[in-house]
Amino acid sequence: MAAYPYRPGPAAGPGPGPAVGAALPDQSFLWNVFQRVDKDRSGVISDNELQQALSNGTWTPFNPVTVRSIISMFDRENKAGVNFSEFTGVWKYITDWQNVFRTYDRDNSGMIDKNELKQALSGFGYRLSDQFHDILIRKFDRQGRGQIAFDDFIQGCIVLQRLTDIFRRYDTDQDGWIQVSYEQYLSMVFSIV
Repeated sequence: MAAYPYRPGPAAGPGPGPAVGAALPDQSFLWNVFQRVDKDRSGVISDNELQQALSNGTWTPFNPVTVRSIISMFDRENKAGVNFSEFTGVWKYITDWQNVFRTYDRDNSGMIDKNELKQALSGFGYRLSDQFHDILIRKFDRQGRGQIAFDDFIQGCIVLQRLTDIFRRYDTDQDGWIQVSYEQYLSMVFSIV
């Protein structure tokens, strides 16, 4: 029995993400947002510009690692930013993640606690132990409150998906094992990342 799922990326762009499929807003609305975020008028939104425009609901800056991860998923030309066409994918990606986050933030606290994280990952198809959920909370809780903010939830899911993809390459018989169990592998990797 495999101990991990395969989660395809969102329809709007590459990489891991929720499969919710919210419709994009009107292009003129997105163009206005793009122009407001593109502070230097370069036609490309950098990670710093995107970080300043994003809110994680905690009055703290959006995690720069998460912003760079998102930019790298959508930046097809390796220009360290996204043009308008790529920005529409970023918009949809973040909007889809907001919807997923709100779905699993059962107490509407604006944070994901261990039980909510467990429900979310289980909803994505992951079957992981309570001990591993504790590891994820410790790794991605930048505020030290035993909960994960929106931006860190995205980052945790991105990292988990990337590690799953790497693991699957070595798990040729797709049984959830290589030389160590999947959870042991993740625990080792998360302890050094």
